[in-house]
Amino acid sequence: MNTHSPIISARQLQKHYGDYIAVDGIDFDISPGKCFGFLGPNGAGKTTTLRMILGLTPLSGGQLSVFDLPIPERSRDIRARIGTVPQADNLDPDFTLVENLRMYARYFGLKLNDELEKRIEKLLVFAALSERRDAKTDTLSGGMQRRLTIARALINDPDMVILDEPTTGLDPQARHVIWSRLNELRDEGKTLLLTTHYMEEAERLCDELVIMDHGKILDQGSPAELIKRHVEPEVIELRSCDTDTINTIRHKISDCRVEHLGTSLYCYTHDAGPQLEYLRNEQGLTFMHRPAGLEDVFLKLTGRELRD
Repeated sequence: MNTHSPIISARQLQKHYGDYIAVDGIDFDISPGKCFGFLGPNGAGKTTTLRMILGLTPLSGGQLSVFDLPIPERSRDIRARIGTVPQADNLDPDFTLVENLRMYARYFGLKLNDELEKRIEKLLVFAALSERRDAKTDTLSGGMQRRLTIARALINDPDMVILDEPTTGLDPQARHVIWSRLNELRDEGKTLLLTTHYMEEAERLCDELVIMDHGKILDQGSPAELIKRHVEPEVIELRSCDTDTINTIRHKISDCRVEHLGTSLYCYTHDAGPQLEYLRNEQGLTFMHRPAGLEDVFLKLTGRELRD
């Protein structure tokens, strides 16, 4: 593979289920050695896109290549070079940590020899699980199980790792440990493909990302580029406001783009000074001033309505 070519290239990629369009003619390129993110509400087409990249879901139209190899013709060869971390851990509870890694190695045709044992020991160190190597997986915490699933995805020394919501349901400490491990993988030259509902995770890990909705790509860029392109740099959040208060504030505050949801008001501005001066002189208001982030971009592009 040419080191300058995209590791994944999609042109007018489509997936239909009858009349339902899951992926609607999207184009993207993913560079090697980067962390690339897919963000979007439920049903946006993220997981379907990942499944097509893995050759598990047939294309309805368009072209898709991975490692300069066409899908579906070379899907088996492509999967041999990919590690996968699914949304839900599917470790075997009857096996120890070491046995889980050995068993998974056999799916890739790896021989059970000294070289594999050395790789397993390195992966256990990487996952900070060496001391639990002979424990059954059902004795591990959620964070430990997730780290083991990531280690298992590396057993074949893949060129690319696909992670579908890798830290969902984990506490902040476990999440930060996994972020550190993923950054190590990227620094080693692995390409990471990530879906997540955590905007902080996307901002910390992704070199580039797309925001999807209804099967289409709404925009693509680095987190910083998307924030600069779509939202003002400062945000004031007002909470627990009744209708009269919201109406009063909307008339009093100027030079501010306002979004309203329930009892909350969001004021986006290039200079929050005048708004903050007014709000601090008002009694009984609860508000927070912060820099704009990727979540603000996500909500502006996809809306604030609840998705099932």
